Amino acid sequence: MFDQSAIDALRDAPVTPGRLLIGGDRREAGDGATLVVISPLNGARLTTIADATSEDVEDAVHAARAAFEDRRWAGQPPAARKKVLLEWADLIEREWLDLAVLGVRDNGTEIAMAGKAEVGSAVGAIRWYAEAIDKIYGEIAPTADAALGLIHREPVGVIGAIVPWNFPLMIGTWKLAPALAAGNSVVLKPSETASLTLIRIAELALEAGLPKGVLNVVTGRGARCGQALAMSMDVDALVFTGSGPTGRRLLEASAKSNLKRVYLELGGKSPNIVFDDVEDLAEAAKVSAAGIFRNSGQVCVAGSRLLVQKGIARDFTDAMARIASEMRVGDPLDLGTQAGAVSSEGQLAQNLEHVRHAQEQGATVSTGGTRIMQETGGTYMAPTVVSDVTPDLRIFNDEVFGPVVTVTPFEDEAEAVLLANATEYGLAAGVWTANLGRAHRMIRAVRAGVVHVNTYGGADITVPLGGIKQSGNGHDKSLHAFDKFLDLKTAWIKL
Repeated sequence: MFDQSAIDALRDAPVTPGRLLIGGDRREAGDGATLVVISPLNGARLTTIADATSEDVEDAVHAARAAFEDRRWAGQPPAARKKVLLEWADLIEREWLDLAVLGVRDNGTEIAMAGKAEVGSAVGAIRWYAEAIDKIYGEIAPTADAALGLIHREPVGVIGAIVPWNFPLMIGTWKLAPALAAGNSVVLKPSETASLTLIRIAELALEAGLPKGVLNVVTGRGARCGQALAMSMDVDALVFTGSGPTGRRLLEASAKSNLKRVYLELGGKSPNIVFDDVEDLAEAAKVSAAGIFRNSGQVCVAGSRLLVQKGIARDFTDAMARIASEMRVGDPLDLGTQAGAVSSEGQLAQNLEHVRHAQEQGATVSTGGTRIMQETGGTYMAPTVVSDVTPDLRIFNDEVFGPVVTVTPFEDEAEAVLLANATEYGLAAGVWTANLGRAHRMIRAVRAGVVHVNTYGGADITVPLGGIKQSGNGHDKSLHAFDKFLDLKTAWIKL
């Protein structure tokens, strides 16, 4: 996809300071405050972003409300909105390499992953929802002859979208594309540690013809900027991907403000279950390793808990440890790198603490568990396999969000189900078996929003992603994502 020399030419390119985008105008925070952006590649200062005040956030919300109420976007026919969104996707595609490199410098994702999962996913999602919106129909109710019942689908209004740092473009457009296609106005709040690519694509949306005020971007600290968005009395719905504690605070803010709807995609501690009848153990280990170590484990659906049937547990653990130890961890802008940087010093410290605590509780580190490449100034961690992990250990239950996988053996199908469902999360899962009946039983028995069978990852935009239990509510991706952004309105007509 990319040429290494083209990537290297952008490696040290100056990065324009990030500003707010409110009502179509780019501006500084009201009090002039900024946050320094530190690159996880080398610990160097990359640029700054504006640290929005609560007044800035309200300005953005008011701009979004004005744009919605005068119907400059919602009032356009779906086909017209489609045309603008397709042009937006084209503009993003033309800056594919620049956006991918900028994103890598901002959050440490390996460049091959950034190209496909970030920019590629963003372009694909925008095009998919652009093409879908003029195919969403209303309904006619089955009434008596003297009445006509019509069910309209209308945009919700002003959407607040709070997006995490691990895949800002992919997750951001999973929310922006259906929200905008449906005719809503949006106030987007990226993570303060990965805002740069989202700021840029919002600028490109204006170039594509999106009316001013329809998409606004406020950057800054969650406690200041995110909290103001959550507490706003004029935001109709809030969509969020991130941690459970933050999700709880957003629900509290909804209760304390205008009871805005809140849709949450929260953490995961996803089980990846390997039965002893797996057809190709080596292939299962290879795919499972990618399912936890890509993007240094900073993936919501990462298969972070390996549950392996006892007869093959030692062989499978050894295979995983071998793959992990041979992975090329390093410069995320090198096309040969298989795992890039951990996003920040704070995240790295948390990862290492989880491993240290597991060892103290009796677990075994089969490989990894250490910081590496510290001489670069960046934040890198060796892919880590922790074995002898029992359900009472904290690392079995807590989301690490790093390149760390635990291994727990099980006896039979019943125990596999018990272990799989033993945490508070329910986001994703994997099942490896040659038995079709067992695969279907496990799909039904494992409590997760997505269950992969004989693979891990790869579910595309056509299917929904959402969690159960404390992994959240609502769905990104697929036509079901429109449920968050379209209201049902009944018209009852007497004939």
